[in-house]
Amino acid sequence: MARHARGFDVEAAQAHLSRVDKKLAAWMQRIGRIEADPRWKKPFDVCDALARAILYQQLSGKAAATIVGRVETAIVSDKLHADTLGRVDDATIRACGVSGNKLLALRDLSARAQRGEIPDARRMATMSDDDVVQALVPVRGIGRWTVEMMLMFRLGRPDVLPVDDLGIRKGAQRVDRRAEMQTPRALAERGERWGPYRTYASLYLWRIADFAETPKPPIKRSQG
Repeated sequence: MARHARGFDVEAAQAHLSRVDKKLAAWMQRIGRIEADPRWKKPFDVCDALARAILYQQLSGKAAATIVGRVETAIVSDKLHADTLGRVDDATIRACGVSGNKLLALRDLSARAQRGEIPDARRMATMSDDDVVQALVPVRGIGRWTVEMMLMFRLGRPDVLPVDDLGIRKGAQRVDRRAEMQTPRALAERGERWGPYRTYASLYLWRIADFAETPKPPIKRSQG
């Protein structure tokens, strides 16, 4: 059974993208080198990462971090596992500022984790990108985009292009100087030339979408 390494050769990715896409290459030179993400090599708990992703949805980073901190205090743990989340009742979690829908999502995640339906990082190393997506999207509150962020920032998969992401679409629009953004399907076709390093292309597209002459604070893209 093939295993997927976490992370990829940034120099090889940069060389490939510069060779196959001159428009993107010009932006890459303007922005500068994007280094490897240090989280690619760090161990992580899948349930914890997904729980944090749920809590961060539709909130500013600061507000979400505050709520996560309250939940950690309530469960007396800095890990949002199935067993730790199960230490407190619904009312206690709701009192932390967690919405009703997010509470239901956390409970569904915990139940699936207890039933062994959530693959851990070691098992994911033997799964394709699509298999990881299919394993996790049944969890309430977890969509394809959330799993793609895990594939990119936690697992370091080299060839992920989240075509439904607004920043990705805006970045591609800017690269090609289009009047309108492409559809996700058209962007997927446009991005085929970036393979097998579509993750690295995506990192640049986010930077390009946010690029301004005066620096702006970076936008949090992943689960923390």
